[in-house]
Amino acid sequence: MDEVWQIVNDSYVDGTFHHTDWKATRQKLLSKNYTSKAQAYDAIRVALKTLDDPYTRFLDPQNFADLNTQTSGELSGIGAKLGVDKATKALTIVGTIDDSPALKAGLKSGDKILAIDGKSTRNLDTAKAASLIRGKANTVVKLKISRPGQKQFDVAITRQLIQVSSVTSSVKKEGNHRIGYIRLAEFDAHSDEGMRKAILSLNKQKVDGYILDLRDNPGGLLTAAIGISRLWLNTGDIVRTVDRDEHDEKIAADNSAITQLPLTVLVDSGSASSSEILTGALKDNKRAIVVGTKTFGKALVQRVNPLSDGSGVNVTIAKYFTPNGVDINHKGILPDVPIALTKEQIKKISENPKLLASSSDPQYVQAVKSLTKQIQASRGTPEKSSVSSTAPTQLESK
Repeated sequence: MDEVWQIVNDSYVDGTFHHTDWKATRQKLLSKNYTSKAQAYDAIRVALKTLDDPYTRFLDPQNFADLNTQTSGELSGIGAKLGVDKATKALTIVGTIDDSPALKAGLKSGDKILAIDGKSTRNLDTAKAASLIRGKANTVVKLKISRPGQKQFDVAITRQLIQVSSVTSSVKKEGNHRIGYIRLAEFDAHSDEGMRKAILSLNKQKVDGYILDLRDNPGGLLTAAIGISRLWLNTGDIVRTVDRDEHDEKIAADNSAITQLPLTVLVDSGSASSSEILTGALKDNKRAIVVGTKTFGKALVQRVNPLSDGSGVNVTIAKYFTPNGVDINHKGILPDVPIALTKEQIKKISENPKLLASSSDPQYVQAVKSLTKQIQASRGTPEKSSVSSTAPTQLESK
């Protein structure tokens, strides 16, 4: 409890602690007797609530481990993607990661998982099933599998550390143009490396420009946002951070961009934090046209601090501003070309993810139109259209 208090006392962005007596908070925390860790954890959460900051929060050991897994871009498991069969409600494998233990063990899309280490998966949701399948690397998990046309069989799979890519990319043919489409799901420890590989691969495939899809990307590591910004920007500021002592730090591009081709960025209300740092950098430096809806509006930087018992505390340590000095907190970034999806369109795409970045996705269609204008302008040729009336052809996926 005192570790949490000390960390907040030393680094929290607001030196007034939201106009509370933080020293009195310490006395209150340490003056009570606690009969369990859970009781102490609850007291810490109550104390942190007085800061009125949803991003400064306590994480019990399980939540802290989950957060570390998410930001590391790695997990220990078998590399199987899970779903639930709509008709039978059975736990089903919907895909496997390349070179994963699941793939090497012969598991296929459509296989039903009937039991995990002898425990039936009936009425088990995918999150609970995933937690049972995951475990320490080099340990074994046993699955009972049902496959059409075969008898049920058991398979023992050794878990491994698996890198989960937050970056997917493909070439899409739109009219006379080859478009490099990149979707970034979050900013983890491997995101800038994944982005670099995607851009280099698409460059080799002679794309004419890029669409970077940051929709529903909640953010992640600040270092990843800076690294990815530098892949697109040769010069200019990326972000400015200010801590409680008014220490002002500007972070800039460093002449390491790997493409200068036209770029359009897709955002929505789910684009937050590091997504907004990247979007702000590209917009303010006039490197990209931003299409979609207003972003979330989170302009605060957190540091994740481990505690001695395996728990952790996430503390807001600074505010950030876009290169033009704009504070977007609670305001978001306005797109250059606003276009929203209707509730019906959102529902349709969420139910069928294959419609994302297709002619059934109006925001993508607008992004193609905006990118086409940039491509034509960069070549000094008359403007031509645009997005095809049929679904775009995916030439290669990474």
